[in-house]
Amino acid sequence: MIGKWNGSVVLTYIGAVIALTGIFIAMTSGNVRYAMACLMVAGICDLFDGAVARKFKRTEEEKRFGVELDSLVDVIDFLALPVAIFIAAGLDQIYALIVFAVYIICGIARLAYFNSVTADTEGPVRYYTGLPVTYTALIFPFVYLLSYAVDQGIFLCILTVSIIIVSVLFILKIKIAKPKGIAYGIFGILAVSMIVLYLGFLK
Repeated sequence: MIGKWNGSVVLTYIGAVIALTGIFIAMTSGNVRYAMACLMVAGICDLFDGAVARKFKRTEEEKRFGVELDSLVDVIDFLALPVAIFIAAGLDQIYALIVFAVYIICGIARLAYFNSVTADTEGPVRYYTGLPVTYTALIFPFVYLLSYAVDQGIFLCILTVSIIIVSVLFILKIKIAKPKGIAYGIFGILAVSMIVLYLGFLK
């Protein structure tokens, strides 16, 4: 079989399946809370898949495959799934298609840029250029909390503006420090706390 199927990439595959589940939930039931929970779980998988991969002894081919796989899965996890969530949340007017197109194009451009830059970089990356698409796993769940505090129409305006801002940040040439050490734990705890909030307390 082609592809790699060892333990070094299993968490990445799991993240893709979780994202697919979120898309299915958003498109069939319109349950934004559960779909958002899937987005955050996919974010956790992405946060730790690199650490898991480094626990395994990998060939150079396996390392390159892992890099490409991660970016392809990011398209599903943090670009396709959020769009499905946006539609389920009420952004289903024709203008929203333009907003989604900008979001998708900026997201895939950022991922392609990251891959092209890291391909020529020796050693670990110390900072990101542009907002990583993975940050949407926390940004949009936080934004959606506003839907419980403001009118639906106002919320959809806020959500639309948030999507545009995030899209611009994807391709803006700004440096963002790569999480390391305790930052991984903080992001993980924050994500788990948000998942508990979405599944256990919000209605």
